[in-house]
Amino acid sequence: MNIKKASEMTGVSIDTIRYYEKIGLIMPIKRLNGIRKFNERNINQIIFAKTMRQAGLGIELLKDYVSLVFENDSSTVLARKAILAEAIEKLNDKIDETIKARDYLEWKIDNYDTHMINAENNL
Repeated sequence: MNIKKASEMTGVSIDTIRYYEKIGLIMPIKRLNGIRKFNERNINQIIFAKTMRQAGLGIELLKDYVSLVFENDSSTVLARKAILAEAIEKLNDKIDETIKARDYLEWKIDNYDTHMINAENNL
């Protein structure tokens, strides 16, 4: 499939797919007459990169992880797991912050008439 179909299938823009390939987040895409031809593995790599970015992994950390994966060396498993564990920790912190913000907003709504109207005069 071509890059347009890959973009539609993954929900990742064409420019982002090109960028991911350029910086090594996905393996080089085979080309036929200069046109990228995506296979199932390429699509899986794009979806993986998209998911990891949504989870909050920075580009550099994700590049480190992917480089270890592409080495296909079992001696890097602990390092790969450590990167994923760090990502989970950061994501859990972000979730906790979001829950606290949601709870605060719910409290404001629940107490708007009795507390927030007066409190907002001091903002």
